[in-house]
Amino acid sequence: MQKPLILVTNDDGISAPGLRALVRLMNEIGDVVVVAPDSPQSGMGHAITLDNMLYSKKVRTDQPNTEEYSCSGTPADCVKLALQELLDRKPDICISGINHGSNSSINVIYSGTMSAAIEAGIEGIPAIGFSLCDYSWSADFGPGSAAIKKIVMEALENGIPRGVVLNVNIPKLKEEEIKGVKVCRQARANWKEKFDKRTNPNGKEYYWLTGQFELLDKGEDTDEWALAHGYISVVPTQFDLTAHHAIQHLNNWNLHG
Repeated sequence: MQKPLILVTNDDGISAPGLRALVRLMNEIGDVVVVAPDSPQSGMGHAITLDNMLYSKKVRTDQPNTEEYSCSGTPADCVKLALQELLDRKPDICISGINHGSNSSINVIYSGTMSAAIEAGIEGIPAIGFSLCDYSWSADFGPGSAAIKKIVMEALENGIPRGVVLNVNIPKLKEEEIKGVKVCRQARANWKEKFDKRTNPNGKEYYWLTGQFELLDKGEDTDEWALAHGYISVVPTQFDLTAHHAIQHLNNWNLHG
């Protein structure tokens, strides 16, 4: 039987330790093609390149049996380019990550990791974004690796509902401390942000974005609750942004008078 074709991408760049760990895991499951940014693209969301040239080149990495490409664009660009130009058949699944840092709750809006997965989902390809709640470049991606393989294999066997991608976050814990996997909803939260105004050595003012994460949700069925209590969180995320519950309310407005 033909092995599943797995497209792997990320937003931290093709040399990021999280991506390298993910590639090694996916090589145990299927045939892997990597298309990832040539430099870090964190926080890019679903940005795409429109007014610049887009470059891609085949690269050699630590996996000799894996076909890998670096791309000058964003995570969403990487998926678009892979599907339109670089792959000779449609991938069975797209896996994005492993991100250095959490993409739980409201962070999914800003995440290049999840936007790459969403781009694949838009094209009808099952997709999962994986993130580790550890921003360190030297983070340990070993804990949770068994769960990553299990989630991907379950997705390949059972499918993911059309219009849905999975947002998976792994707590920063030792393997024996991880209690299991919970399917959750996205917690309600936001960032209380401010700009730190500074002056460079030439006397020119600039701003540095800072902020504090504010959890506004006390529910015990959320991703934030699961992560805080030692579980890997799996949130089914949809990219149809229609607020269906608000349609009737808007239909009561006098929009035609």
